[in-house]
Amino acid sequence: MNPQRYEWNEIDWAKCRANVFKLQKRIFKASECGDISSVRKLQRLLVNSWSARCLAVRKVTQENQGRNTAGTDGVKSLKDEHKVVLIENLKYSYKASPTRRVWIPKPGKAEKRPLGIPTIEDRALQALTAMALEPEWEARFEENSYGFRPARSCQDAIDAIFNCISRQNKYVLDADVAQCFDKIDHKALLQKLNTFPKFRRQIKAWLQAGVVDGKRFSKTEMGVPQGGIISPLLANIALHGLENTVRDWVEENVKVYSPKNHPYAKKQVRQSVSVIRYADDFVILHKDLNVVLECKRITEEFLAKMGLELKEAKTRISHTLNECLGQKPGFDFLGFEIRQHVVGKDQGGKIGFPGSSLATRTKDYKTIIRPSASSVRNHYNKLKNGLKKMTNQSVDRVIAHLNPKIRGWSNYYRYVVSSKVFRKIDDWLYQRYWRWCKRKHDKKGSKYLKQKYFASGKNGNWVLVSKNKDELFYGISHRDTEISRHIKVKEDKSPYDGDWAYWSSRMGQYPEIPPKVATLLKKQKGKCPICGLYVRSEDIYEIDHVIPLVEGGRKGIENQQILHLSCHKKKNGEDMRRIIKNQTYNPQSTKRRQERYRQSFCQ
Repeated sequence: MNPQRYEWNEIDWAKCRANVFKLQKRIFKASECGDISSVRKLQRLLVNSWSARCLAVRKVTQENQGRNTAGTDGVKSLKDEHKVVLIENLKYSYKASPTRRVWIPKPGKAEKRPLGIPTIEDRALQALTAMALEPEWEARFEENSYGFRPARSCQDAIDAIFNCISRQNKYVLDADVAQCFDKIDHKALLQKLNTFPKFRRQIKAWLQAGVVDGKRFSKTEMGVPQGGIISPLLANIALHGLENTVRDWVEENVKVYSPKNHPYAKKQVRQSVSVIRYADDFVILHKDLNVVLECKRITEEFLAKMGLELKEAKTRISHTLNECLGQKPGFDFLGFEIRQHVVGKDQGGKIGFPGSSLATRTKDYKTIIRPSASSVRNHYNKLKNGLKKMTNQSVDRVIAHLNPKIRGWSNYYRYVVSSKVFRKIDDWLYQRYWRWCKRKHDKKGSKYLKQKYFASGKNGNWVLVSKNKDELFYGISHRDTEISRHIKVKEDKSPYDGDWAYWSSRMGQYPEIPPKVATLLKKQKGKCPICGLYVRSEDIYEIDHVIPLVEGGRKGIENQQILHLSCHKKKNGEDMRRIIKNQTYNPQSTKRRQERYRQSFCQ
């Protein structure tokens, strides 16, 4: 069928996503093997694909959070028939419209961040280009790069830091790149990108398109526009190589005692320094202060090649356990306070892994990660100011306004030591609730206010609630969020590597397998319930009914599980013997009835 005959609502989006993902996986594999010619051919095939153009237009018109923000052409949204026209006309012209300058406040600061909003057509073309470039660079990116990458998060970066310092205290270079997006050198970036001319000309046009601030036009001689879909990927490409550069220097210049030239000595020296980066924020950790100081110099030289420099106001050297160079122990990173505290030897735990020569040594410190003081203060001020502005509003609106803020902040910090912080903020917030009630009803007594606005909740008796409806509408508390432990993504994993078993159990979805299988794998945490081993992508699996249908089990997903083929056969045999044992023997039963029983187990 001709794709142009489709209406917007008739497009099979699941099929489009599967077609694009197959090409992206092939690009990833080719890039991983170093087959550049195949990478370029597959990228050309992807950008000319009708499915990819459909997904690009859908992303910028329906899915992105800033989809209703207009560029310089003033177009905020498109009708369905115009989206189909855009799909047909989405081609590379090596030209770009200027971006529109929008200033947004930085969280918790008085200064503002400049955004450059491209037009809808440029955004769709950027999304299409990012689909082709992202798999290629996912195969190249360093293992401890976590910002603006698929299936990686801030929690992964924090877990990587914890794993690095949990068994040894270290010195830390906590640094930030000054105006990373605004000062990237165009020539150095395009040279590092090293793509074929079609992409190079179009990306160069986007970089040099200029910006319109109000009615004033200015050229863009450096930097990538914040607000463009492809900008985070370009920024990651610009900073790619920092980890390997630092580790190469450490491997060549740092010497350690190694009896009889142990073959793993160089590897241990290389891995003794850790560079963990999230976008333009990064930390460098090592046990030697002089090595950290030299790593700072190497970092400055690396950034200078891309036209960047460190932000001195946010760059500091500290120690995770002791004071260093006048700095307090620990450091803040991505809104978390990371610090080691002195404790008794019985509380600190053992150094090394069980069975190793270091396993008998104990440590007298404990690594604790919790929300930073500035993050707690900013969050509380937002809640407090929000309540002040809603004195004349109903309690329903107050709860509807605060619940998303409380839930989002709590979920971000639910994987670290946050219980005490959650309780402390809830205590502060209760006092603000009470002041809000007193301002709203200044002539009413405490008994009236308690009966009208408060009720017993999950974690206390003073929970804000709306009693005007048939069903109570509760305000949530921070302590309602359960503390759990985040499982860090593996360093060498990418969603484009084809390991559907790993990503289905982690994310609960994967384009190449049925949604039911992905849901079951996530429910089982990727393991087979019979043998307890992980279900790998190369394994043969089957869907089994936990309670067989002949025993009254349901056909729904709540009664299903993923089993290895051998485990499924083993369970079927046990179920069959149990059913036959519990049933009365009937000599007149036919083979047809027995076959019907067997088929019921394989559904």
